[in-house]
Amino acid sequence: MTVMLGAADVTRMSRRRTAPPTWLVVALACAGQFLVVLDVSVVNVALPSMRTDLGLSEQGLQWVVNAYAIAFAGFMLLGGRAGDLYGRKRMFLVGLGLFTVASLAGGLAQEGWQLLVARAAQGLGAAVLAPSTLTILTSAVPEGAARARAIATWTAVGAGGGAAGGLVGGALVEALSWRWVLLINVPIGAVVLLGSVAWLAEGRAGDGRRLDLPGAVLVTAGLATLAYGISQTEAEGWTAAATLVPLLAGLALIGCFLAVEARTAAPLMPLGLLRVRAVASANVAMFLCGSAMFCMWFFMTLYAQNVLGYSPLDAGLALVPTSLAIVIGSKLAPRFMRRFGARAVAVLGTLVAVAGFGWQSTMTADGAYLTTIMIPGILMMLGAGLAATPLAALATAGAAPGEAGLVSGLVNTSRTMGGSLGLAVMSTLAAARTAGRGSPEALTEGYALVFRVGAGVLAGGVVLMLLWLPRNNSAE
Repeated sequence: MTVMLGAADVTRMSRRRTAPPTWLVVALACAGQFLVVLDVSVVNVALPSMRTDLGLSEQGLQWVVNAYAIAFAGFMLLGGRAGDLYGRKRMFLVGLGLFTVASLAGGLAQEGWQLLVARAAQGLGAAVLAPSTLTILTSAVPEGAARARAIATWTAVGAGGGAAGGLVGGALVEALSWRWVLLINVPIGAVVLLGSVAWLAEGRAGDGRRLDLPGAVLVTAGLATLAYGISQTEAEGWTAAATLVPLLAGLALIGCFLAVEARTAAPLMPLGLLRVRAVASANVAMFLCGSAMFCMWFFMTLYAQNVLGYSPLDAGLALVPTSLAIVIGSKLAPRFMRRFGARAVAVLGTLVAVAGFGWQSTMTADGAYLTTIMIPGILMMLGAGLAATPLAALATAGAAPGEAGLVSGLVNTSRTMGGSLGLAVMSTLAAARTAGRGSPEALTEGYALVFRVGAGVLAGGVVLMLLWLPRNNSAE
């Protein structure tokens, strides 16, 4: 007997045959996130070599970091919404392709301006890529315990990218040259790009809407201008015109963006999202946690090198246990979430981090590795891993399917802007306490103050979570 299959049956069977395993989708999304976060920190140890080779000024050296951060923060919401409207796989490929090509251009740069342009292009590629990594992951894994585990893996890989920056950068600079902190992205990006073309499935809102161009221009300009103002604080101070003008202009542009979004028929960011308790509260909590925890890597590396006399590679190796702690925390979080709920785990993780920050604030100029780097570092990042997964799960659980890319962009924006603002504020506080003194004792005083303030910020975050976060993963 001949069995005749209808077109719909053939299509369903074809999809079943070609559907990639979930673990492969998660792996590809996490690889993209790893590259994005790695490049936030990997160039730090290579800056002196870049300056010598390309003849960069002190201000130019600062822009090697800031060009990436400003483009990354400024275009994040735009990248998230573009994924919703034009296809998450398509935007993942566009972002990863741009990031990979820009990495090649930066690694081959012969002049300072070429490196700065390449870093800005990297940041733009990262802003398009990063929201798609989380959206692809949450679309591929059904809501519940499996999605919590997938988000935990995404969180751990992203955090591991930030943590690995110092170690990877130090090893590449010492073994090869500064150029390889950028060139290393090329083969990895190419492999992930080919795998994504073959295995990722397309997904989009599919409602035919166009991108809200006025809103996109205003929010991108506002976030980029605000990020630029933040970047000026360390060199110019908070009261200088070079800092205040872009900060105020950025806030004004964001205000105009909100006004436009309230009136347009198809907004880039529907303001109703901000009335969703899970989305609003989780993003504010993510901002506060990012403002303290992002600084940890920066100041721990400075303390190890400037006070304890570690080499760049030794400093990276010293933080390996800390890097493992955030991975362990991220992987434990889903188990705790099933038993205690997302809010309780976020609060627990933040309290563990508060203990680590408090311990780290007792550092001394002749501190031992075990008690002034390893144990407090493990507590800080174990707490960070425990807190980040439930916060990301709460934020994305509050989004409708057509807004998933936007909410993913909002999560990344909150964390990035929190980290940028926190680093600017903490650097200013450390510099004020040090007051130009370069002795190990004076530097230690400044770094210790940073960790005391960080503990206070996180304690405030605990109060906010207890009062505002929903008790479960519902949008509320």
